[in-house]
Amino acid sequence: MLASVLVSGSFVQGSPSPIDTVDHLVYATPDLQVGIERIEQLSGVRAAPGGQHPGRGTRNALVALGPVSYLEIIGPDPEQPKPANARPFGIDTLSAPRLAAWAAKGSDLDRFAAEAARSGVKLGQVVPGSRHRPDGVVLSWRYTDPSTVVADGIVPFFIDWGRTPHPSGTAAAGLTLNELRAEHPDPDHVQKMLSQLGVDLPVTRGSRPALIAIVSGPKGRVELR
Repeated sequence: MLASVLVSGSFVQGSPSPIDTVDHLVYATPDLQVGIERIEQLSGVRAAPGGQHPGRGTRNALVALGPVSYLEIIGPDPEQPKPANARPFGIDTLSAPRLAAWAAKGSDLDRFAAEAARSGVKLGQVVPGSRHRPDGVVLSWRYTDPSTVVADGIVPFFIDWGRTPHPSGTAAAGLTLNELRAEHPDPDHVQKMLSQLGVDLPVTRGSRPALIAIVSGPKGRVELR
């Protein structure tokens, strides 16, 4: 079992709250405007434009969930051609928006991913990513490849923003993340993998895999799944 988890740029002993571990939640949608409007209807906050992911065929919009965490609404980018590979987070097969995945804060990702693999949790390769903000600023990061889906997206991918400004700083304000939990048909197996990574995310039995986030804002407490 891994004895530590990557939080806020360093290894921390024990298992912190899942809210402290969250870098961002991924709300995937077959149409970005539909996703933006759905979140606004539910919460009362309209997401700010995020930017394009060159070559991946996607773009996003963001709502801050705290000083260093945010909700990413991600969908197809009509200004880009259809990519050669499938868009991430099952976007190409969605019929409605859903909370599809989450990213945990991390650093020293190569070592962390290698330790995770030795513990039986294969997070995939550590790869670079980038996008252009509407003001032209290029954001770049490294992460364990989110196309390697572990436990139907309940096990997070890990991200390191390096020297790039954290996206929560330019995201729309107004929401707070109160709770993050999950459901899965095999909760014991998923909980074991999370524990091996040092992630204390509650998982209960459910008929299908689901991430459930409770956020609060202008319209009170809202459940996203």
